Formats: sequence, structure tokens, C-alpha cells
Amino acid sequence: MTMSKPLALVILGPTASGKSALSLELAKRFPVEIISMDSALVYRGMDIGTAKPTLEERAVCRHHLIDIRNIGESYSAANFLDDAVRLVKEIRARGRYPLIVGGTMLYAKALRDGINEMPSTSPEVRMAVASEAETLGWPAMHAKLAEVDPQTAARLSPNDSQRIGRALEVYRMTCRPLSAFHAEASKAPPFETLTVGLLPQDRKALHQRIEERFDLMLADGFLDEMRQLMQREDFDPESPAMRAVGYRQAVDFLEGRTDWAGFHLAGVAATRQLAKRQITWMRSMPDVTLLDPLKEGTLEAMVAMMNQVVAP
Repeated sequence: MTMSKPLALVILGPTASGKSALSLELAKRFPVEIISMDSALVYRGMDIGTAKPTLEERAVCRHHLIDIRNIGESYSAANFLDDAVRLVKEIRARGRYPLIVGGTMLYAKALRDGINEMPSTSPEVRMAVASEAETLGWPAMHAKLAEVDPQTAARLSPNDSQRIGRALEVYRMTCRPLSAFHAEASKAPPFETLTVGLLPQDRKALHQRIEERFDLMLADGFLDEMRQLMQREDFDPESPAMRAVGYRQAVDFLEGRTDWAGFHLAGVAATRQLAKRQITWMRSMPDVTLLDPLKEGTLEAMVAMMNQVVAP
């Protein structure tokens, strides 16, 4: 079977691996437009804590799927896939090339594998799961999920209430794990892509970068940003937006549930855990060219991959 020509280059990687910097270097060399593949960058007002590209960085080339939702709204993998398909067509029609960049691996899976028709669940099952979680706590519900769907549990944080709840609801409605439905893609991927994954081999160096970036966010006013968000009418600590790493920990600190040292430790730890989950997802994906962003030659290798997209 002959593979059709890739229409876009996808850049994956854990948080703090240098995705944005490398994508901007490519933007200086090729006529690209960047499609953000990040579930936190879609939210207006969440700038510092998400390391959102600055206005100066966005001036290098056109960016998409940034600041398209209010914090009280949701944005799903299906929403992302619909938007990405539309944008790739529009960008190619302008004679430019899509560069799809981010670390939300569920979005990457939807883009590369297509998306699945998920079963609906009843209000009774949703209420039963929510009531059980209120009694036991979400880490205990995560452990229950691991018993019936270890594949899904492995990629979720023990406090990811929305996704843990959804996976348990599906299992209790169908007696089948959510991972089984994910394996049965009902929509084919919309177009061919080339994918590069940034995988730092020196985990200690990655952890140091994560802590340094968290400290920089704090110095830049992350907590002031969080205070402003908490004053908004649409603020909800349980909303999808507030699942973004660092934000839930900031709420706990500002509401007095943790002290400064505990907040700092929790914020860095949560970011490291996110990076670990992102790496696990990325390693499981087929046809990904893995490059170490902390070593020389990575940009040159990415330029070579981009040339495969732009070649006539």
C-alpha cells in the first residue's frame, strides 16, 4: 500500500521539552502556520501558567487554537480534530504548511488514528459513580478503574476526576473497558502526517527544566493570574480548564489548603507526573521519530522532516 504525501508535521513532547522553541525555529525557515495541540492553551486568561506563546512569538508566524474558549467551557478531542481538519485545509489552500505542536496526547491520538464513537451513559450511572467518588475519593476510584481497565488507568492521573469517572461509567454501562472502544476507531485519520517526538534521555535534566520553568512562571505572576481567574463569574475549580497542571495546586494554595512550600512541591511534582504520562503515551505511538531535544542535531533532523512535507 502506498502512503499518500503527508500534509502536516506533528511535533509531540513532554512539557518543558522545547517544543515551542523548536517550532518557532522551523517557522523562521518555512512558510508554516502553527496549530496548537494543547488542551490548556485554548483558554483565555490562562497565559502564564500554561507557558502560552507570547505576542512576540506569535508574530513569527500565525498561530491557531489559542484563546478560543472561556474557562467555564469545555474543549474535547473531537472538537480539536474537527478544528485541526478544517485548519489544515485552510492553511494548505493559502499555500502554507501546517505545523501541529503540543503535548496533549489524546488530541494527537485523535489526529493520527481517527476518533471513536463512544457509548453514552445514563444519568443513573453517572450519579452512582459521582456518589461513590464523593465517599471514597478519586484516587480510590482510579484504583478501581485499574482493576477493570488498566490501560486507561495507566494514562490518567489519580485525581483526573472527569476522565476516571467517564471511564468507569462506560465500563459499568457496557461491561467493556474504555480502552477497547479506543482500539476500534470508527473514523479513519483525516490525512497523513509525519510525527516527531521530543524525548529527553536525561530525565534529571528534564526535571530541572520543569522546576526552573515553574519558578519562572511564579516570578512572572502566575499567582496573580490565578487570583484574577478566581474572581471571574465563570470560574469553577472543577472545570476542565482547572485540570491544567499547576492551576489546581494554585487554587489549593490561595484558598489556604496548603502552605507555600507544599504548593511549590505539589506544582513541580504534578508537572513531572504530567511529563511522565506524556512520555508513556508518546512511546506507545507507532511511526514516531524520537529525537532528544537536549542534544545537537535535533533541529536539523526536524528541518529534514519538514522538507518531506513541503517537497513538491
